Amino acid sequence: MGREDSHYRPDADAGRRTGRSASGGAAGRFPVPDAHLPRPPASPGPADLTPGPSPASGVLAGPGALGGPGVPAGPGSSGGPGSSGGPGVPRGPGGPAGQGPSSGAADLWAAAANRPAGGPPGPGALESPAPTPRRRQRVPVLLAAVLVLVLAAVGIAVLRPGPVAGWLGDEPAGPGVAEPAAEPAPVAVLAAADANAPMPTPEGVRAALAPLVGVPALGDRVHVSVADVATGQPLFGRGEDDGTVPASVTKLVTGVTVLAARGPAYRIPTRAVAGAAPGEVVIVGGGDPTLAVDKKGFYPGAARLDDLAAQVRDALGGTKPTKVTVDSSLYSGPVFEPGWDDDIPTGGYGGAITALMTDGARSDVTRAKKDEAAGNHWAERVSQPDLAAGRAFARLLGVPPSAVARGTAPAAGAATPGPGAELGKVESLPMVRLVDIMISDSDNIVAEALARQVALARDQPASFVGAGAAMDAVAAELGLPADELTLADGSGLSRSNRISPSLLTDLIALAGDGSRPELAAIFGGLPVADWSGTLADRYGTAATKAGAGVIRAKTGTLTKVHAIAGLVSTSDGRLLTFAVLTDAVPPDGLTAARGALDRIGAALAGCGCR
Repeated sequence: MGREDSHYRPDADAGRRTGRSASGGAAGRFPVPDAHLPRPPASPGPADLTPGPSPASGVLAGPGALGGPGVPAGPGSSGGPGSSGGPGVPRGPGGPAGQGPSSGAADLWAAAANRPAGGPPGPGALESPAPTPRRRQRVPVLLAAVLVLVLAAVGIAVLRPGPVAGWLGDEPAGPGVAEPAAEPAPVAVLAAADANAPMPTPEGVRAALAPLVGVPALGDRVHVSVADVATGQPLFGRGEDDGTVPASVTKLVTGVTVLAARGPAYRIPTRAVAGAAPGEVVIVGGGDPTLAVDKKGFYPGAARLDDLAAQVRDALGGTKPTKVTVDSSLYSGPVFEPGWDDDIPTGGYGGAITALMTDGARSDVTRAKKDEAAGNHWAERVSQPDLAAGRAFARLLGVPPSAVARGTAPAAGAATPGPGAELGKVESLPMVRLVDIMISDSDNIVAEALARQVALARDQPASFVGAGAAMDAVAAELGLPADELTLADGSGLSRSNRISPSLLTDLIALAGDGSRPELAAIFGGLPVADWSGTLADRYGTAATKAGAGVIRAKTGTLTKVHAIAGLVSTSDGRLLTFAVLTDAVPPDGLTAARGALDRIGAALAGCGCR
């Protein structure tokens, strides 16, 4: 039976829980290049990923944390001082003990260098020599993080640096979207990695990790890569170049490649055009998996069919539609990947992948929201998402379900109005937000849709095969070792995927080094240890609490497969990237394997490893 991360508590629910981080909450001493966008105005709901204030409210953009160039200020931003040696930044007020990052992130970060290590140093080093640096050496460029703490019941909201906020544009609330309740003014806290923090040595990292990576709970195929983010220097490797089944960690590759191929501001269109027959309206799917029927949709801020229907009625004037044709021909190939476990199509964590769907193909949005709020990502999916969306659209136009059928839109002619003429269009959330949803909630349907956007951007067929080839090609364009990457899907549900740990650490370092600032958007959705997403209930034990609040990582789980990849701040304040993949765990070893993975991350967090 295949299992995926998504049965964990979603980021939305976890973000509102009280923290119990050993390091003081979600922020802790974590100096990541954050990129978590505020959501558009929407009514709070289980899927709402911590909506925050607009990008204009108090974003600080300072010079590069590690000596590199500053972050250009976005609309409404103010250029802030450097985080290393510059004037102080405002601190958040204190709060009751046990309420997450209530003591003020600035205090926590300032005290990080003096914080005792969270765990004992590891035993002696292995006999094998230190790994030779094999990747390009990275220079410290852009590792500033902007964290806005809203110290209220809404939890925490994190704003992206100026240039990322600028990709969003102005997004007034759409029709039927409730205005958000007034929120207290956010307190901006600028945190950054310390350029002078000592870097762990390969010998120190090996001593800390060697006794942990060979435990029986991880099986006999354990592959590990650890590297320094600022320099790219490898610090530890075990089978680091070997392709391994990555499970949901695949979504990091999907996120980076779609941001590189489409750009963070790209929005996926859903169009309605005039059909060839009188009274025929064709709805043309563009691949937006978050499209909603109305304001009660699963994904807050998503494009809506009722808005599209209103545009169609206006365009047609007094003419009443009599037929709806569903054009989902943008995608080709099978709707399920052959490498998926047999229970995936019906098991609630995956579904048929079509170019037109609503609410991620969920059949009952109300129930799905309740389940999501309870920490259950499983959701019943419709078997034909494109036809289900077409029938919902027809209902909004007053067309009976019997008059809905698949077909293709006619090419637009010279005559307007006429067959193929556009009657209306709605657009998805910006790509940067879709990536956030995919990573924070480990949303498999969104991941497959974004993988197909990479294919479309590279003129490949929008299919599982085409998307895999396109993502491989974009990874190579980014300088990643494409020979260590084989992708059969974008979600990680396929057991045919292979990714090496070293490719993942290279990818994470690339996203954080500032050379491609749009790629930093992947960090906003990364779950925080013992605080949010798929890590909300991990790193809470005595053996792993050193990682609480200072690890942000994407997890992956299938039967026998367990993986984690992300960022960790050492006890000295040095930012590392790590990836651990294992694909031969006993079928009943889920809990033990996760505990073993968490101890590896905690060992990196709790020692200077020198």
